[in-house]
Amino acid sequence: MKLEFDLSTYVKKIKNSNSYFETFINKSSLAAGVLVLKPGEEDTQEPHDSDEVYYVISGDGFLKIKDKDYKVSKDKVFFVAKDVAHYFHGNKTELKVLYFFGGSDT
Repeated sequence: MKLEFDLSTYVKKIKNSNSYFETFINKSSLAAGVLVLKPGEEDTQEPHDSDEVYYVISGDGFLKIKDKDYKVSKDKVFFVAKDVAHYFHGNKTELKVLYFFGGSDT
């Protein structure tokens, strides 16, 4: 099993694909990945089957959780409970976020 990960590899992979995220750890007990949204790009994610933590690496915008907007900026951390609607929006610069699921990314 791989134990070391270079985020720049996954960011490059995203930029060369049609996806805006890449899950690089996907185990039954934990998943982790990186999300990159271009300015104004739509975040189309649906609620997840497990709790999730987001760590903002860089960028701006908002994270809507339920009906409330939270301002996104470098080094902020957000918790989103399972089955709760949420999505990033309103970013004027590239948004780069590390995410962790308390279970697999299904």
